[in-house]
Amino acid sequence: MNKQRILIESNAADLARKGAKIFSRAAKKSIGVRGRFVVAISGGSTPRGMHRLLGKEPFLSDIQWDKTDVFWVDERFVPVNDKASNYGTAKKDFLNRVPIPDGNIHPMPVASSPEVGALLYQQELMNYFEPEGDEFSLFDLISLGIGTDGHTASLFPGQSSLNEREKWVLSVKGGKPNTIRLTMTYPVLNSGRQIVFLASGKEKAGIVKKALQANKSRLPAQLIQPVKGTLLWLLDREAASLLEG
Repeated sequence: MNKQRILIESNAADLARKGAKIFSRAAKKSIGVRGRFVVAISGGSTPRGMHRLLGKEPFLSDIQWDKTDVFWVDERFVPVNDKASNYGTAKKDFLNRVPIPDGNIHPMPVASSPEVGALLYQQELMNYFEPEGDEFSLFDLISLGIGTDGHTASLFPGQSSLNEREKWVLSVKGGKPNTIRLTMTYPVLNSGRQIVFLASGKEKAGIVKKALQANKSRLPAQLIQPVKGTLLWLLDREAASLLEG
């Protein structure tokens, strides 16, 4: 792993604000260097505060949305209008509020079978990035969460998906609710230029401590080890409350 940092904000609101600033900063840098900003976002409750801020000033005008592409690290295999849909939630939280072209939004396909959906999304990623060689950088920014069981994206403890090194997207079943999902795998996630874990609240304190300070544990979140990029843990004080030193 290259560089890992831990940043602790006082509360969930400050965490959301810092997350939005990181998003905006990454967008400016990426567009300045490469002409586009390509981000992969997560579902769950923690990033929603950050996402809602992105649809408001100053971030609304600060980000060149026409040069921004949004992908998802995972998705529950449910219709877009289902409240469990990560894509549907992101549309409500910020995508419907920002001037981003429809073609720049890349939801995971849930209309066919899960296996076909995984193949279609992998093909979309490969067509978009056209990677070459063994080591490649894909996303400018990847936003991840961590579950109380240590899962990240939809990579759950004890599942064979943790060992996948060839396929970029898999269909899996797990989590709460225990449902079918699509998820990016480690070859994609670890290719990010900047990876940010967001964790908020007391219920995350135990797993955050384990992920950051238990060397012998092999939690799914601990297998996020960027090949070339940086890794930031953005925590609020409650989530960081059990960390030592």
